[in-house]
Amino acid sequence: MDSSNSLIGELKLQVRKLEKSDKSKGFIELLQQLTVCDSISEKEFEERFQEINSYGNDHVVCVIEDDQSGKIIATGSVFIERKFIRNCGKVGHIEDVVVDSTARERQLGKKIIGFLTDHAHSMGCYKVILDCSIENKAFYEKCGFKQKEIQMVKYFS
Repeated sequence: MDSSNSLIGELKLQVRKLEKSDKSKGFIELLQQLTVCDSISEKEFEERFQEINSYGNDHVVCVIEDDQSGKIIATGSVFIERKFIRNCGKVGHIEDVVVDSTARERQLGKKIIGFLTDHAHSMGCYKVILDCSIENKAFYEKCGFKQKEIQMVKYFS
């Protein structure tokens, strides 16, 4: 494939909201490249999908589907926290961003982050935040984020 056809192929890779059928397109397997994510049944997936959808625009999971293979090759999510501070402001929290290991270096992560930050901004958020590893710091800086404070965590299991 020459470079002009490659560019045309990249332009087709659009960010869209998660659909029920995406489980069969490797969505869970993609998440497994990010963190612990056990196999889940169709019923469990559908129940969680419906629950997330019930939050409307306050919780959005987005994906990029490779139109040639039919596989989900990138994903991320944002949820909107409603606050009392900042005149009852809102904050967007970006989570679970991952690009398939075979599809990296194609600007797909930037597309996902752009989609999620644009969504948070359109929802009236005064900021959008995320946690990341030291290894991913430079990537998020390229996306316009800056380091602030530190992260703390307490796991329950």
